Amino acid sequence: MAGYRKLGRTASQRKALIRGQVTALLYNGKIVTTESKAKEIRKVAEGLIAAAVREKDNFEEVTVKAKVARKDKDGKRVKEVVDGKKVTVFDEVDKKIKKDSPSRLHARREMLKVLYPVKEDGKDVDMVAKLFDEVAPKYANRNGGYTRIVKIGQRKGDAAMEVLLELV
Repeated sequence: MAGYRKLGRTASQRKALIRGQVTALLYNGKIVTTESKAKEIRKVAEGLIAAAVREKDNFEEVTVKAKVARKDKDGKRVKEVVDGKKVTVFDEVDKKIKKDSPSRLHARREMLKVLYPVKEDGKDVDMVAKLFDEVAPKYANRNGGYTRIVKIGQRKGDAAMEVLLELV
């Protein structure tokens, strides 16, 4: 017996389907799909959430110096003439950044293997940061069972059992 459901698809199609559904689940909080797909998606999603919970506090805050372009009141970069060329003026600023530990970096890269990029209003949404900063703290005191499957009923076209897969 196989360790997973084949879902009537080739390996690459199945992997793409699961990646897309997991990304949608973590982005929206819930999705409607068939029961067999939901059970496969649940395995992957719970693994990602468990990794995020395990590594959520595994970083250190570091202060670094960064060069930032000086801007005028309209938000445009300030330029000055040097040797007959216009050059942007930069200021040095102290920024606090999160420096991942090696295990958190590994978890981040494993999550990036699964999650598709998401765009909202033309801007990229960092799904891994969302997992670490929003989802993981919510489930910090919970030992697994991050998703719930609620049966909705049979689909009209092919009578497949439809379910609501949601984050608890």
